[in-house]
Amino acid sequence: MKVAPLIREMNRRPAEFAAELVHTGQHYDDKMSQVFFDELDIPRPTVNLQAGSGSHAKQTAEVMLRLEPFVLENRPDWVVVYGDVNSTAAAALVCSKIGVKLAHVEAGLRSFDRTMPEEVNRLVTDQLADLLLTPSPEAGVNLAREGVDAAKVHFVGNIMIDTLVHLLPKADERWPALRERVGDRYALATFHRVSNVDKPETLTEIMTALARIAEKTPVVFPVHPRTQNALRSLGIAGTERVTMLDPLGYLDFVALQKHATVVITDSGGVQEETTYLGVPCLTARPNTERPVTVTEGTNRLIESSADAIVAAVDDVLANFKPTGRRPQLWDGKTAVRIADLLTRMRG
Repeated sequence: MKVAPLIREMNRRPAEFAAELVHTGQHYDDKMSQVFFDELDIPRPTVNLQAGSGSHAKQTAEVMLRLEPFVLENRPDWVVVYGDVNSTAAAALVCSKIGVKLAHVEAGLRSFDRTMPEEVNRLVTDQLADLLLTPSPEAGVNLAREGVDAAKVHFVGNIMIDTLVHLLPKADERWPALRERVGDRYALATFHRVSNVDKPETLTEIMTALARIAEKTPVVFPVHPRTQNALRSLGIAGTERVTMLDPLGYLDFVALQKHATVVITDSGGVQEETTYLGVPCLTARPNTERPVTVTEGTNRLIESSADAIVAAVDDVLANFKPTGRRPQLWDGKTAVRIADLLTRMRG
């Protein structure tokens, strides 16, 4: 969702860019990888490093070992990385060691919780990056606090929204078929973070909350592979009114978000998308690296306990009123601004 707009914009400018796409293989399940290439019109990667799964150390090391020869052979002017996954930090380490310039899209986001692997990846990447492309003003404040040279930092907006704006018409085409399955009124849930899924007591609380919510309004729960494994190990299944689905493609999931009564999640991207769509979002985490979704959007942080989740849903169902506000530069033109910036910095 983050690479697609910039690849598309670069391909519109063949005189300025020759873009190569490297798939690290960190996400390799067809339900979490190939479907996104198909639906987002992302071109076939130049190379798939097939790093696969494993511990954080193993996965990061595999990406580094497999990426370094490709970068050394091709010597790009820039390597552009996105977000906060292990592949992001691995690429930053490789480029820093061999002297290739690195641009980080979604720079400066902070949860201030170093128990989150994603937070460590963000901190490492932003210290090593040569160009830091921020999605919201507070991200620049975070980088200044950490001593990052202001000349490297550019507020360009949220590239996730580029994809959302571009594909909303296609997502709308999916809604009639989905509506037949889920109806007009439902809560949409998605969970995959370590803090929620890898702790049996927390995952049990979440599933208890969904069962209680389902007594009042149907719950639709597309289940991430990580969460599927955790639920299997606990022997937990959904109730009759909790519709548990396999992971969905981008278009189906956006359609479900747009029409949901409320979304319950621990995903950063979902916090952003619901803010743009004006849909109430409850984030079951003690913190968020996207505070603009709380201060200017529709997001609210809640505890990962059954009582807290149910109470928050009840409050939304009774009291939520959309404001229509969207954060600055969440306008679908972030990729254009990034491409313009890279063109100006050539050489």
